[in-house]
Amino acid sequence: MNQADEFLPGEGNAPGAGDESSNAGVVAAEVRGKLTRNAPLDRLVWFKSGGPADWLFEPADLDDLIAFLSRQEEGTPVMALGLGSNLIVRDGGIPGVVVRLGKPFATVEVQRDNVLECGGGASGILVASTARDAGIAGLEFLRGIPGTVGGFVRMNGGAYGREVADILLDCVVVLPNGECVNIPAADLEYSYRHSRLPDGAIVVSARFKGTPGDPAEIGAEMDRIAHAREETQPLRSKTGGSTFKNPEGDKAWRLVDAAGCRGLKMGGAQVSEKHANFLINTGDATSSDIEGLGEEVRRRVSESQGVNLEWEIKRVGRP
Repeated sequence: MNQADEFLPGEGNAPGAGDESSNAGVVAAEVRGKLTRNAPLDRLVWFKSGGPADWLFEPADLDDLIAFLSRQEEGTPVMALGLGSNLIVRDGGIPGVVVRLGKPFATVEVQRDNVLECGGGASGILVASTARDAGIAGLEFLRGIPGTVGGFVRMNGGAYGREVADILLDCVVVLPNGECVNIPAADLEYSYRHSRLPDGAIVVSARFKGTPGDPAEIGAEMDRIAHAREETQPLRSKTGGSTFKNPEGDKAWRLVDAAGCRGLKMGGAQVSEKHANFLINTGDATSSDIEGLGEEVRRRVSESQGVNLEWEIKRVGRP
């Protein structure tokens, strides 16, 4: 694990683009949030594996994020990190800047007409619970997705028959050059677990619209979702959520199971015995183990079932 260097608010001596010790030409001066060089990411992702970020930036607020990104050299890689659930960070780490939205971006506000305005760092549980308390139905499914609003918007997150495309009105994103824009839901051209959100764009807020509902009924549906997840998914393991997209008309777990991959191991990685579409870190898996196991599963499913599974988990960074 690399030694991390932290540059806290008010420090004006952070290395800039001309400092040979800095990574990826990142201009690091004058941040009000927290900026860390060679920042370990394994502790921040569910798999608990992977290399460091060249730079990890946790902005103090929206203005801090905009100012920081607007100073970066054109072409500097930028990636947003939420709860780290649906993610494999490769062992070589992530080039450029990883932006993690903390408490300043984790707010949820109830507006008129059954609309919630949610920060990009707000969790699905917080959004669903706030909607329940306000008597807003239709967002219960977010209780079943481990992640934050930013990730939901980018990936068109969904579960239990609903997805973000059903509830999103619009979102505000900051582009890698620091430009802040509002994008209507229609412009994202949503499809299954995919959007046309530009690469490197960071979702800082989103507006979701529900329908009037009874808080007790909404709460009961959220409890049902939570119970279903507990019963069927390896929630107590170091995992990354659903590994592969469901092919049209079929289920990824069924294909993995039919290919004889349930329980299959590679290094410290294993296909879950509880749910065959989950990979788990049994304790000391590298990200290479986890990704390699996923590719082996894909190969076996292709050979035995004639289906090419697509990754749902995002894989990022250097091999």
